[in-house]
This record gives sequence, structure tokens and C-alpha cells, in this order.
Amino acid sequence: MNEFMTNFLNPFFYWVAWIIIPILVEVIPSIFSFFSLLIHRNKHKNNKDPLIWPDIVLVVPVYNSEKSIEACLKSIHESDYPNDRMEIYMVNNKSSDKSFDAFMRAQKKYSELRVSWLNSGQGKSRALNLAIYNSNGKYMINIDSDGKLEKTALTRMIRHMENEPEVSCLTGSILTRPGEIEKIKTFKGRLLRRLEFCEYAQAFLAGRNYASEKGRMYTLSGAFSAFRLDTIRKSHLYNTETISEDTEITFQMRYLQKQKVGICVDALYFTDPIEDVNKLYTQRQRWQRGSLEVAQLYPQSQLKPWRFVKDVNVRTLLFDHTFAFPRMIWYLALIYLMTNGYSSVVVLSSIAAIFLFYILCGYLYFHIAIYLLKPFPEIQKYYRKQRLVVALLPGYNFVVFFIRLAGIINSMNTKSSWKTDTLTREWDKFLSTTRAVFKKFTNAIKKFRNKINYEDLYNE
Repeated sequence: MNEFMTNFLNPFFYWVAWIIIPILVEVIPSIFSFFSLLIHRNKHKNNKDPLIWPDIVLVVPVYNSEKSIEACLKSIHESDYPNDRMEIYMVNNKSSDKSFDAFMRAQKKYSELRVSWLNSGQGKSRALNLAIYNSNGKYMINIDSDGKLEKTALTRMIRHMENEPEVSCLTGSILTRPGEIEKIKTFKGRLLRRLEFCEYAQAFLAGRNYASEKGRMYTLSGAFSAFRLDTIRKSHLYNTETISEDTEITFQMRYLQKQKVGICVDALYFTDPIEDVNKLYTQRQRWQRGSLEVAQLYPQSQLKPWRFVKDVNVRTLLFDHTFAFPRMIWYLALIYLMTNGYSSVVVLSSIAAIFLFYILCGYLYFHIAIYLLKPFPEIQKYYRKQRLVVALLPGYNFVVFFIRLAGIINSMNTKSSWKTDTLTREWDKFLSTTRAVFKKFTNAIKKFRNKINYEDLYNE
């Protein structure tokens, strides 16, 4: 009887832990969200233009943006939003390059724009807060200086907010620039950038889109977001003590002001693709650290585990942080199982099954994103060409998981900073530490052997 129960329970608990839980927690919700997005895909299609376009303020934080300022201002100038309804603040965050000279050249080139240059203290948050104090108008939109707006992005964003007065803040959809992706010559470099493009497309056009529909948006994007100016002035403004000011202001809107946070899925902003694995490593660690910092700033009563079902913030924190270490242990346990007689066929087939489920979810989101990109035929065409790359996303996400896990570990013993060690530097540190430990160990062995040999010689 005991042998029967053992033979039954061991596989049962294995499949529950490795297959059923991921299916219940991630795969089924993904499939459900696909059909929900399918039903609501035309929800905002009939939004009407306002009779008079409202005054808006564009805030562009600048930090060593000499090479990108002109392209950013050009995208604003070419926007179909009326120039006379826009005021632009370029807020300098203690740049050490010739950003101001580049700004002066762009200002002359696009003289129709009302652009002002402001100097702020250190940090993006201070730059944004300075602009809020100086702004007039109905809406404030912040965009990063190292990217470009799609021509219709501003009108789509403002149209959405004018038609839905209950929405106080929106994020746009962030994508990487296809032209920049294909410039890199190496296959590995292009593949990494294509994976990032597909990740962003699915995260915004599907993931955040669904979260927005259900009122569960975790964070606005710091690269392109819009606020009703009277709403953000009632807040505590951007927090200067965290590197994740976009997540912190989202938490303020949700928890303190009880405001609705959403996404304007067809308002596109294009940013530069990731340069290499080192940049990906530092970027994702910074995001992870910022998320932890923001969670610590809010009353823990708001972030209790039993709010898992209805609170997206609790759910995201549990997935990203609380479940991270058990997942890591389980990955290591797979190796242990196979080296201790557990069927390698069962282990490997279960891993394959999970990845196939994730690939299925990836293609469901792929088709939603393709539909939503219909107003942008060139981007849609480029994304269609990445259909094979989508199948590699689960592996890419697997790697990103361990990068984020490293971010959690590093946040325990280092101070918050935008500058974090790259993967190469951390690997060099690891090798250096390992060599030092190994050297101490070998030296201790040598001393021990010498002592034994001396005692043997003395006894003789």
C-alpha cells in the first residue's frame, strides 16, 4: 500500500507543481485575456474628435541627449496635433554633453513650436516636477528625449481622454524602432533586438491592454504617459527617492487618489532597441529594483497576499518577487531529480509541454497585436515577419527571469542607483571572488599537508 501511494503521489505532486500550477496561473489567464481582447478590440473605434483641441504641455526630460534631441523635437513638430495648442518644456537633468547646443539648433529648425529650456536638479523625477510647477493647460504628457512619437500619437491620446473623462492618466504603447533593429550586422545582435521588439509589442498591445480593460494596470510607462494636469497637481508629484518614478506615480493614482489608469493602445512611441546583453541586464535589474522600492513605500495593508485575485499590484509583486526563489529552487530540483533516478523522459516532456503552452499564448497575443497595428501598415508588416521569433520568446523570458532574480539579490546589498554593474562586470567579479576563495582553500590545504609532512618527519 505504501509503495502504491509513493508511486502515485510522487508523479502527481510533480505534475501539479510543474505543469498544473503554471497552466492555472499563467496559461489559462493568457487564453482568457486573448478572447476578452478579441471581443473588445473595437471598443474605442468610435471616439470622436473634440470640437476644440485642448491645450497640452509636453515635458521632455533631457540627460546627455545631444544625439537624440533633434529627432525627438522633429517627431513632435511632425505630429498632427495643432502646434498652437502645444507647449513644450525641455527639462535639463544636469547634462554633461552639448545637449543645450543641440536644442538651440533644433529650436531654430522647428521655430513653429513653443519650446522652453528649464534646468532642474539631479534626477528625472525632479525634472518632471519642475515642469509640472511651470505648466498650464488641460493635459500634461511626458516623453523621453531618446525616442520618437508616431505622427498621430498625441491626437489619439487626447481623443481617448476627452471621450473618457473618468480616465485620469494613460500610457501609450512603447515599441522599438524597426529600422534601428536591422542596422546591427551580427545575427545574435539582431535576434536579441527582434525578441525585444516582440516582447514590447505583446506587453503593451496585449498584456497592458487587457490589464487596462479590467482596471488592473500595474504601471504607466515613463517613456510616454499623459495626465490630467489638475489630477497630477493634487498628487505628491514624482517621488525623488526611487529609480522607478513611473511605477510610484501609478501607485499614487491607484491607491491614494483612486483614479482610473489605462492605456491608449494605438498611441505609439518608438524608442531605441537594446544595445546588447549587458544593457538588457542592467535595464531589467533597474526595473526590478524600482518595483521593490515602490512596494516598500506603500502601506503593507494595501499589499496583502489575499488581495492576489483583485489587485494587480499584489499579483505582480507575488509573481516577480515572492515566487521568484521557489521557481529558482524548482529549476535546480529538476537537475537533482534526473540525477537521482527520476525519469528524464517525464522531466523533459513536462518542460517541453510548458514551453509549448507558452508558445501558444505568444501566438495568441501575436494575432491580437497584428490586428491592433492595422492603422500602422509598415509596423504591422515588420511584426508579421517576426512570426518565427515569437516562438523563441519563452526562452528569452526564461533568461530575463534570472536577470530579474539577480536584481532582487543585488537590491539587498547595494544602494539604489541608475548605474548598475553589467553582466560582464558581475561575471568578472564572480570569477575574481571564486579564484580568491579557491586560492585560500588551496593555500590552506598546502599548509595542512606541510604540517602533516613535518610531523611525520619529526616522528621518524
